[in-house]
Amino acid sequence: MNTPDITTILGKGSAFDGKLTFEGAVRIDGEFSGEIRTQGTLIVGETAEIKAQIVAARIIVEGVVRGDLTATESIEIHAPARVYGNLASPALEIQRGSVFEGSCQMDGSSGASVAPNGQARRREPKTAPPTDVAPST
Repeated sequence: MNTPDITTILGKGSAFDGKLTFEGAVRIDGEFSGEIRTQGTLIVGETAEIKAQIVAARIIVEGVVRGDLTATESIEIHAPARVYGNLASPALEIQRGSVFEGSCQMDGSSGASVAPNGQARRREPKTAPPTDVAPST
Protein backbone atom coordinates (compact mmCIF):
# COMPACT_ATOMS: atom_id res chain seq x y z
CA MET A 1 0.00 0.00 0.00
CA ASN A 2 1.49 3.33 -1.07
CA THR A 3 0.50 5.79 1.67
CA PRO A 4 1.65 9.37 2.19
CA ASP A 5 3.48 10.51 5.33
CA ILE A 6 0.96 10.67 8.16
CA THR A 7 0.84 14.08 9.86
CA THR A 8 -1.71 13.33 12.61
CA ILE A 9 -3.01 10.22 14.39
CA LEU A 10 -6.18 9.79 16.42
CA GLY A 11 -4.96 6.74 18.35
CA LYS A 12 -6.59 3.52 19.51
CA GLY A 13 -8.67 4.09 22.63
CA SER A 14 -9.39 7.72 21.75
CA ALA A 15 -12.81 9.14 20.86
CA PHE A 16 -13.75 12.34 19.06
CA ASP A 17 -17.12 13.80 18.11
CA GLY A 18 -17.29 16.80 15.77
CA LYS A 19 -15.92 18.16 12.52
CA LEU A 20 -12.40 17.33 11.36
CA THR A 21 -10.61 19.26 8.61
CA PHE A 22 -6.92 18.84 7.82
CA GLU A 23 -4.13 18.99 5.25
CA GLY A 24 -1.83 16.10 4.46
CA ALA A 25 -2.65 12.63 5.77
CA VAL A 26 -4.47 11.64 8.96
CA ARG A 27 -4.82 8.16 10.42
CA ILE A 28 -7.70 7.33 12.75
CA ASP A 29 -7.42 4.21 14.93
CA GLY A 30 -9.97 5.24 17.56
CA GLU A 31 -13.62 6.27 17.49
CA PHE A 32 -14.84 9.25 15.48
CA SER A 33 -18.34 10.59 14.94
CA GLY A 34 -19.27 13.63 12.85
CA GLU A 35 -17.87 15.02 9.63
CA ILE A 36 -14.47 14.77 7.92
CA ARG A 37 -13.43 17.05 5.02
CA THR A 38 -9.99 17.40 3.45
CA GLN A 39 -8.00 17.72 0.26
CA GLY A 40 -5.62 15.17 1.75
CA THR A 41 -5.70 11.48 2.63
CA LEU A 42 -7.76 9.82 5.35
CA ILE A 43 -6.58 6.44 6.62
CA VAL A 44 -9.06 4.50 8.73
CA GLY A 45 -7.05 1.99 10.77
CA GLU A 46 -8.14 -1.57 11.54
CA THR A 47 -9.26 -0.68 15.09
CA ALA A 48 -11.20 2.44 14.03
CA GLU A 49 -14.97 2.86 14.42
CA ILE A 50 -16.18 5.83 12.38
CA LYS A 51 -19.70 7.19 11.95
CA ALA A 52 -19.31 10.19 9.66
CA GLN A 53 -19.86 11.85 6.33
CA ILE A 54 -16.42 11.88 4.67
CA VAL A 55 -15.14 14.01 1.79
CA ALA A 56 -11.43 13.64 0.93
CA ALA A 57 -9.06 13.33 -1.98
CA ARG A 58 -8.10 9.77 -1.03
CA ILE A 59 -9.72 7.43 1.51
CA ILE A 60 -8.16 4.18 2.73
CA VAL A 61 -10.33 2.01 4.98
CA GLU A 62 -9.18 -0.94 7.10
CA GLY A 63 -11.67 -0.51 9.99
CA VAL A 64 -15.40 0.14 10.29
CA VAL A 65 -17.06 3.14 8.62
CA ARG A 66 -20.76 3.98 8.72
CA GLY A 67 -21.64 6.93 6.48
CA ASP A 68 -21.20 8.25 2.96
CA LEU A 69 -17.68 8.49 1.51
CA THR A 70 -16.82 10.88 -1.33
CA ALA A 71 -13.30 10.92 -2.79
CA THR A 72 -11.97 13.11 -5.57
CA GLU A 73 -9.12 10.63 -6.31
CA SER A 74 -9.76 7.15 -4.89
CA ILE A 75 -11.31 4.93 -2.24
CA GLU A 76 -9.51 1.77 -1.10
CA ILE A 77 -11.25 -0.77 1.13
CA HIS A 78 -8.72 -3.22 2.57
CA ALA A 79 -9.55 -6.41 4.47
CA PRO A 80 -10.89 -6.69 7.15
CA ALA A 81 -12.72 -3.37 6.58
CA ARG A 82 -16.47 -3.01 6.91
CA VAL A 83 -18.10 -0.06 5.10
CA TYR A 84 -21.81 0.68 5.43
CA GLY A 85 -22.82 3.64 3.27
CA ASN A 86 -22.65 5.10 -0.21
CA LEU A 87 -19.40 5.60 -2.13
CA ALA A 88 -18.61 8.20 -4.79
CA SER A 89 -15.16 8.14 -6.39
CA PRO A 90 -13.55 7.97 -9.84
CA ALA A 91 -11.44 4.98 -8.64
CA LEU A 92 -12.40 2.19 -6.24
CA GLU A 93 -10.60 -0.87 -4.88
CA ILE A 94 -12.33 -3.40 -2.62
CA GLN A 95 -10.16 -6.26 -1.38
CA ARG A 96 -11.45 -9.77 -0.80
CA GLY A 97 -12.26 -10.28 2.87
CA SER A 98 -13.77 -6.82 3.34
CA VAL A 99 -17.47 -5.93 3.55
CA PHE A 100 -19.25 -3.17 1.62
CA GLU A 101 -22.98 -2.52 1.93
CA GLY A 102 -24.35 0.46 0.02
CA SER A 103 -24.29 1.94 -3.44
CA CYS A 104 -21.39 3.16 -5.52
CA GLN A 105 -21.03 5.92 -8.11
CA MET A 106 -17.98 5.83 -10.41
CA ASP A 107 -18.55 8.15 -13.35
CA GLY A 108 -15.12 9.74 -13.53
CA SER A 109 -16.21 12.43 -11.11
CA SER A 110 -17.25 11.96 -7.54
CA GLY A 111 -20.00 14.55 -7.62
CA ALA A 112 -18.12 16.82 -5.24
CA SER A 113 -14.84 18.60 -5.00
CA VAL A 114 -13.01 19.93 -1.98
CA ALA A 115 -12.21 23.63 -1.79
CA PRO A 116 -8.92 24.80 -0.23
CA ASN A 117 -10.78 25.53 3.03
CA GLY A 118 -11.87 21.87 3.28
CA GLN A 119 -15.47 22.60 2.32
CA ALA A 120 -17.16 20.31 -0.18
CA ARG A 121 -18.52 21.78 -3.39
CA ARG A 122 -21.31 19.78 -5.02
CA ARG A 123 -21.23 19.43 -8.79
CA GLU A 124 -24.53 19.69 -10.58
CA PRO A 125 -25.60 16.44 -12.23
CA LYS A 126 -25.16 16.18 -15.96
CA THR A 127 -28.42 16.34 -17.86
CA ALA A 128 -29.07 15.26 -21.41
CA PRO A 129 -30.02 18.01 -23.86
CA PRO A 130 -33.67 18.03 -24.90
CA THR A 131 -34.48 16.19 -28.09
CA ASP A 132 -37.07 17.26 -30.60
CA VAL A 133 -38.76 14.00 -31.46
CA ALA A 134 -42.25 14.03 -32.81
CA PRO A 135 -44.54 11.46 -31.22
CA SER A 136 -45.40 8.58 -33.51
CA THR A 137 -49.02 8.26 -34.54
